[in-house]
Amino acid sequence: MRRHPSPFVRLLLAAAVLVPLLAVGGPVGAASAADTPSAGFSLDVAERSAFVAQRTFVQCVGASMQMMLNIIDTRNDHSARTQGSLQALARDLSGPTRAGFQRKGASVSGWAAGLNQLDAGPYRIVGTATLDEALRLAALSIRETGKPVGLLVWGGRHAWVMSGFRATADPRRTGRFRVTAAIVLDPLYPYGSSRWGPSPRPRESLSPAKLGRQFVPRRSGTWPGAPTGVAGAMMKALAGKYVIVMPYVPIRVARTILVAA
Repeated sequence: MRRHPSPFVRLLLAAAVLVPLLAVGGPVGAASAADTPSAGFSLDVAERSAFVAQRTFVQCVGASMQMMLNIIDTRNDHSARTQGSLQALARDLSGPTRAGFQRKGASVSGWAAGLNQLDAGPYRIVGTATLDEALRLAALSIRETGKPVGLLVWGGRHAWVMSGFRATADPRRTGRFRVTAAIVLDPLYPYGSSRWGPSPRPRESLSPAKLGRQFVPRRSGTWPGAPTGVAGAMMKALAGKYVIVMPYVPIRVARTILVAA
């Protein structure tokens, strides 16, 4: 019996064919308001108690991981010890740095790898050419897996969690939908940034226009402590992209065994 793949699987397959390095380019078939069902759809996988503030100004990844685990496992762990351990794990998995540079934060690769090592995934890093593409993929993955998405904001300098969304239609039922709002958690709340703007309230719903003031393409070029080797190559592939840490459903391929007569 042949099953037709869901919109989420079809979109992931298209992305994998287009860009093996997980940097997605070009449109992914976003629908206009005119050709989208008008009923609307909303989903938030986080409870109010999931929010955790980062304990230091460099632990945004550790705090985001802590919130994501709270959402996935409903554990509601707010301890500084857990956050420090998660930060250390992500930092250890962030890859090598330049000689003489000591990393204090953690990279997006360490973020995804840490979640996978803790069996919270599978998660993968994806970069898209537009904000609309990133939001569509994030919404599809949340709807399909029931797990939150990580957003690399401030051009790659900060981490947020996207726990839900509002859309013109259910992403699981149709590919013809637009995301009209993202529900986010900023571990730096309530401090915000003088450059990027105030922190949204925990689980605040942001329009794409408002989200796009802080969720911007990852910076290009190199900087002190930038990853090298394979990790560096991946980071270069994600330069100038909207980067998300996205849960996904593994695609299982049936194996055929041939027996000689």
